[in-house]
Amino acid sequence: MNTSDITSRAGESAVRVTRVALTQWQAVADDLVVGHGDLSTRPDGRLFVSIDAWDRDAVFDRIAEAILAKVRRPLHTVVDEGDTHLLSCWERAGFTVARREWEYLVPTDPKLTGLHAVRPPSGITIVSAGRAAEHPLREVDRAIRDEVGASVGWQEMPVEILGGGADTVVDPSKYVVAADSQRYVGLARVVRVTRLPRIGLIAVRADHRRRGTATAMLSHILGGLHERGITTAAAEVKESNTPATALFEGVGARRVNSNLELVLR
Repeated sequence: MNTSDITSRAGESAVRVTRVALTQWQAVADDLVVGHGDLSTRPDGRLFVSIDAWDRDAVFDRIAEAILAKVRRPLHTVVDEGDTHLLSCWERAGFTVARREWEYLVPTDPKLTGLHAVRPPSGITIVSAGRAAEHPLREVDRAIRDEVGASVGWQEMPVEILGGGADTVVDPSKYVVAADSQRYVGLARVVRVTRLPRIGLIAVRADHRRRGTATAMLSHILGGLHERGITTAAAEVKESNTPATALFEGVGARRVNSNLELVLR
């Protein structure tokens, strides 16, 4: 494929940024790789960019310039709010804050969460991770995404979505589901992308909300982790998602960090 090069100066070293693949750029100075940029498309169609540059002020700008000259907008990225230096780099490239997500640490001990007495709503069964039937799992995932997309929009759901393309259930074994006598009505995804299990998503069909189904799934997840000797899980909640904030803070979750989703339109 054709490459796209931008050459500039960083101190005394010339920096060349080359598009080495459809979604990858690489910056080289003095025959050494000094940074790279990557693109990824989320299942909802949003395009995300990430840049890792050893010299953020010089190389970062060159990589950003090369990428922005070639890709469509809007373009999104995610930054730890505490990394003010990286945040300033993205803002210098024209990105602005679109949303904030709180990062929580969630205790698993039922004595701390208060979930020891929680039971599923009448007629609802919680199915453990790895035991959900794949076809109905994909059906409820698509139904919930369609419901959210028709209301607030799926962009309001958690930033962290694993995989790509239209198939958003990448690994069915990671899902806990809630089922009534006819179908699955809720799902929760637990992954391990760091040293801590991460609750990446809890969602319930519109006609089963506000009955305690989400709380029952959370209780099942945390109780299972506690039985395995895991004392803490991680979770992310959009700042404006009041029900989710109440759910996690209600079980003693502690807010420890925040991530910003930035956008260039």
